[in-house]
Amino acid sequence: MSIDPETFQVSIEKLSPRGYGIAYVERPQGKPIEVEIAHTLPGDHIHMEMRRKMRPPRKGRLLDVIEPSSTRVEPRCSHARVCGGCCWQQMDYAAQLTTKQALVSRLFDLPIKPIIPCDEPFAYRNKMEFSFSENRAGQKFLGLMIAQAEPYVFNVDHCHLCKPWFSDVLGAVRKWWDQSGVLAYHPARDTGLLRYLTLRDSVHTGQKMAVLNLSNRSELSEEDFFQKFHVEFVRAVQEAALGEEISIFLRIHEANRGKPTEFREVHLAGPDHIMEELHLLGRKLSFKISPSSFFQPNTLQAEKLYSAALSHLADLSSPIIYDLYCGTGTLGMVASMMASQVVGIELSSQAVQDAKENAERNGIEKISFHQGDVGKILTELMGRSSFQRPDVVIVDPPRAGLDPLALHHLKTLRPKAILYISCNPLTQAANVQELLEAGYTLRSLQPVDQFPHTYHIENIAYLER
Repeated sequence: MSIDPETFQVSIEKLSPRGYGIAYVERPQGKPIEVEIAHTLPGDHIHMEMRRKMRPPRKGRLLDVIEPSSTRVEPRCSHARVCGGCCWQQMDYAAQLTTKQALVSRLFDLPIKPIIPCDEPFAYRNKMEFSFSENRAGQKFLGLMIAQAEPYVFNVDHCHLCKPWFSDVLGAVRKWWDQSGVLAYHPARDTGLLRYLTLRDSVHTGQKMAVLNLSNRSELSEEDFFQKFHVEFVRAVQEAALGEEISIFLRIHEANRGKPTEFREVHLAGPDHIMEELHLLGRKLSFKISPSSFFQPNTLQAEKLYSAALSHLADLSSPIIYDLYCGTGTLGMVASMMASQVVGIELSSQAVQDAKENAERNGIEKISFHQGDVGKILTELMGRSSFQRPDVVIVDPPRAGLDPLALHHLKTLRPKAILYISCNPLTQAANVQELLEAGYTLRSLQPVDQFPHTYHIENIAYLER
């Protein structure tokens, strides 16, 4: 049954875990309805429309700000009232830092250090992914998800989180797409070809990369495929790059029912990789970045994050260090400068391959890498006669936190120190509580603002026993 939208004037009381404003709509009978409204801030008094979706959490659409919060500013981006990427661009940056500091403080029963800010809260991302989409009328969209309306996409003209050349290439690819006749991939129907466009650059070397991600469900002939992508797409990207050298790839998703998705890369033009550097603790490390490589999206802030984290280990005498969830091995490689041995463990085979290449490129020998589930690899290593108990364990897990087996092994290994870096302080706090119950003491908490204008927070916890 259709329900007419209702409009209300409400005050925003707090923020949801996703960084959206929360208001309460009074009802004649029963409890007030909790409503989540994108692009609003605590203290805003707004005019909103209730969305039709009835399942909680109820969602509202901002119609007008009647009385703004004291922290509200004019956002730089013209898409700020639509985009799902920047939920806090309308919040003063100092207030963003205060809000993130308070969020971490509420989770831990210990004074925390002042949050490390981002020197430049715009144009900080070195990687962006823009999605292709078409509606039923055949309108084309290449951009980012609409806030609270995923997976719907809107056309991005200019994104202020990345360098201007990203937007130039985005516009050129959209123009190419309009003329190409190629369809966007439709997940439900498993039809179409274009999935998303990945753009990357290097802060320290200035090198650029464009990757067009495709489905393997193509009805194009080999000749048409070559013309559309190897010729026309390459020309569009190169012209938008204004003659600068740019690495251009296709990345094809080989998805077959009942089998894991595999990826096939086709190098179209330019160098077959780009290089990035990290300047840490007086040393410069070089990293090869291919289309599938992981690298911290905010290079300069990653230098601050890693430097702050590793400063806790400066007074230790040649410890044995285990780097769990090590990714491409960045932390472990820097830690090797103060360690007698570093052992990295990572699930992604591509990341482990990159880690080994990066260690060799930087002349780092006191490090080894193991590919597989962290808990299972630890079980295997602990069963070997040559196993050496670590003095320090570094963990940088995914948002879900430490898996139960890895947490069990941490308690069994009982290293002298645990350096826990997290992109989700909520799960970090739960893991830290278990470690406190196992006899550890929480010595330090250091939040870092890795992603301005979003609700994401990086947090460093240092524990000793």
